[in-house]
This record gives sequence, structure tokens and C-alpha cells, in this order.
Amino acid sequence: MATEETAPVTPPFGGFPPELFTFLEGLEKDNSKTYWEAHRTVYETSVKDPVHRLMADLEDEFGPLRTFRPNRDVRFSKDKSPYKTWVGVTTSDRAVGGIGAFLRLDAEGMRLAGGAMALAPDQIKRFRSAVDDEKSAAEFEKIRATLGERELPVGPGMPPVLKRVPSGYPPDHPRGELLRWKGAVVVKEYALADWMHRPDAIEAVRTIWTATAPLKRWIDHYVGESATPRR
Repeated sequence: MATEETAPVTPPFGGFPPELFTFLEGLEKDNSKTYWEAHRTVYETSVKDPVHRLMADLEDEFGPLRTFRPNRDVRFSKDKSPYKTWVGVTTSDRAVGGIGAFLRLDAEGMRLAGGAMALAPDQIKRFRSAVDDEKSAAEFEKIRATLGERELPVGPGMPPVLKRVPSGYPPDHPRGELLRWKGAVVVKEYALADWMHRPDAIEAVRTIWTATAPLKRWIDHYVGESATPRR
């Protein structure tokens, strides 16, 4: 009599093991295929596996998550190092133009973020329109103030801000600072600490991703996805 097979259950997240951080530290010092192959088992068991467990425990709450390939795209870069020296998780499927929540681990610790790290050109135009509009700007400023009270300031993201207010807007615009932004994101960094090795490290991720959800919703509503093709 045939028996019904059940899918394997992913064990719950148990923390980011110390070996994850030592692996990335070693990769910073020796970013080579030789190092990678010599430590492949460490990568599989102490980096890839706990990150996937974290994702499995968070997807019911935050939706589908994706991680990043360890290999760098060196086609257009002067730096030909073959591997990323960090590991990351995100709710978005794009880098430039992505709106969502982000996690990055490197040898120094953990970085959590929520919002839009780098808006695409078409999104920047819509962001400026939303910042220019009194109603949507007031909503943004309320979110910004609330997060600021929680010591989670909203910043302009990775791209350098413009040196002056963009053309089409008065130089003395009351929200001229925001008009110069090319992103809108909260970034929270934690230096490497013992608590990251424990199961409750997932609560730090939940806290920041949940706190920044109103910012994400504002960007989703007033800016939206980019029409630029994904790379």
C-alpha cells in the first residue's frame, strides 16, 4: 500500500552562528575561489542554511523573500573580486527601484532597512511630485516624525542627494531638502554582538521591518514600481 510522502519541514531559525561572520571576515581577506572551495561546507551549513531558515520563519508575515547570489557581477566593474563579502535578504526583486525591507550581514554585524534605498529615474519624478503635493507630503512628514521619535530617521538612501533643488521647482521650496533626495529609507545598523547568534535575533528583523512598513506603504502608493526593466 502506497504511503503519502510529506515535504521536509525547515527547522526554525536558531540565530546567525559565529561561523557565518568568521566566514565573511575570511572572505574579505581572501576573496578567491580557493578560499571559497576550501570553506564551501561552512558556507552551506553556517551561512546559507540559517539565512534560509530566517526567510522561512518570516515569509508568512512579510511575503516572499529572496536572497542574493554569492557571486558578484564583475562584467562592468574594475573590481574583479568574484564573491560578495556579505549576505542579504530582501522583500524586493530589484536593486535600483526596489521598495521593501532589507537585511544585510557582513563581518561587522547586521544592517536592517525599510523603504527605497535607490529610486529609479521614473520613480524619482513621482517621488518629487508627491513631496511637492501638500497632502501626500504631510503624510510623509508624519511618518518621518513618528519614525524619528523611535530613533529610526528616514534618510535619502544610497544615491548622493542633488546639490540644489531640481529644475521645475522653486529654489526656496519649503520641502527643498526632500526634492533633492533619490531615495527614502530607514537604515539601522548593529555591531556584531552575541545576541545575533541566538534565535531571538529574528525579533530585531521583525521590529525594524514592521516599524518601517508605513514608509513602504507610502512609497508604494505615491511612487509605485518602476517601469524600467529589471537587470
